[in-house]
Amino acid sequence: MESCLTITEVAKRTGLTAYTLRYYERIGLIAPVARAGGGQRRYAASDMDWLEFLLRLRATGMPIQRMQEFARLRSEGNATAGARREMLENHLAQVLAQVQALQQSAQVLQAKIGHYRQVEHSFSPESSTS
Repeated sequence: MESCLTITEVAKRTGLTAYTLRYYERIGLIAPVARAGGGQRRYAASDMDWLEFLLRLRATGMPIQRMQEFARLRSEGNATAGARREMLENHLAQVLAQVQALQQSAQVLQAKIGHYRQVEHSFSPESSTS
């Protein structure tokens, strides 16, 4: 990966808009990004790694306020490692509960699909001629 990416390049790679990237920086989710001579943002590999992690948190439904709290703790260094671990453990428990609920719902849907296949089969022309 290039050593420094523009906001447009980061937007393309992450699927976030330039507006969202600037918003994340403004609210403290992203530390202030280095700037080129003309003032344009230049994202480093470490910025990309952090953005990737933030996107994982977002994809798992972590509220933005919790993400901000996590980012704040991260900025305070290793002294907050325990608090960050606890946050992630609590969030993981919620994610796993959601996964379990989705699996149960998927099983119900599979059973209902099977039921409708049987109903369709019983009314199909081939089954009435057998």
